[in-house]
Amino acid sequence: MRYSEFGKTGHRVSALGFGAMNLPGVPLNQAGDALNYALDHGINYIDTAAGYRNSEEIIGETISHRRSDYFLATKTNKRDYASAKEEIERSLTRMKTDVIDLLQIHYVNYVSEYKLAMEENGAYKAALEMKEAGKVRFIGITGHRPELLAKWISKGDFDQVLFHLNLAQPFALDELIPMATKMGMGKVAMKPLSGGFIQPVEKAIRYPYSQDVHVIISGMVSVDEVRQNLAAMEREVEREEREELESLALELGSHNCRRCNYCSCPIGVTIPDIMISSQVRQTFGLLPKGSGFYDKQKDKILSCADYEPCKEKPLCEEKCPYHLPMQKVVQESAAYYG
Repeated sequence: MRYSEFGKTGHRVSALGFGAMNLPGVPLNQAGDALNYALDHGINYIDTAAGYRNSEEIIGETISHRRSDYFLATKTNKRDYASAKEEIERSLTRMKTDVIDLLQIHYVNYVSEYKLAMEENGAYKAALEMKEAGKVRFIGITGHRPELLAKWISKGDFDQVLFHLNLAQPFALDELIPMATKMGMGKVAMKPLSGGFIQPVEKAIRYPYSQDVHVIISGMVSVDEVRQNLAAMEREVEREEREELESLALELGSHNCRRCNYCSCPIGVTIPDIMISSQVRQTFGLLPKGSGFYDKQKDKILSCADYEPCKEKPLCEEKCPYHLPMQKVVQESAAYYG
């Protein structure tokens, strides 16, 4: 396992982090086995959030007795001071700990959200107070707009930033990662499989592993998944492989969707998933989870071409900050069904 200094925090963190978002979907004993196996095999970064159902409680129930073995990161998506402080206190109780190593202001995608969180009575004030009280060690920010995150972190308010980085979403490389490096921040990449779309798994994991990040958060729910992720990082990425991966990322990222979720579809098509998986689907095919997504979305995708209000001007495209041809990609994806 590769370890590195986590920005200016003074902590050494494992290159692979345990993403606990999906643990509420499996039996408690399975979740506990996966978490403890991860700790036993060198993973020392645990990532969760107050909004991940009872994920924090699972961590508290299964590994709080090993609290010194891991760096604990959680998140609040509250924007005001009172709600954020209440949620942070609740997270401490749920995870059975006296201190949260990293508290992140979560899922900040709009300028208006950032301003709310950072104003006088915003969530950032609550995080600072909890830090001064010794209940939080460091403060971070997460989001899906890499160019906005690059601007926000340049102000020096945060110790860490969490962002998408995978073969189909390489966009953090342009501005965000260089700015985080300049600021001496902890750099954490999430969604190496882009929510279950990118395969093969080893190649997907090794792409962010080849980049300038400290931790790669992978959502794992079993001992077998932990083993598979660990195996993908057993050897370093050499120059030839890195060049191959970066070339592949240019191809798979040509859809240009950041998953900012500004778009919305009046008939319920989950547009970002279709955009991001479009090139992966053509090049490698889909993992079972990705195929399941297309099965669930079939009726909606097939209805897109016939939805009258969008025939003249697609409603989704008006909201996209990147002016992407979403309707075209969604309608082309109908060919997936033969």
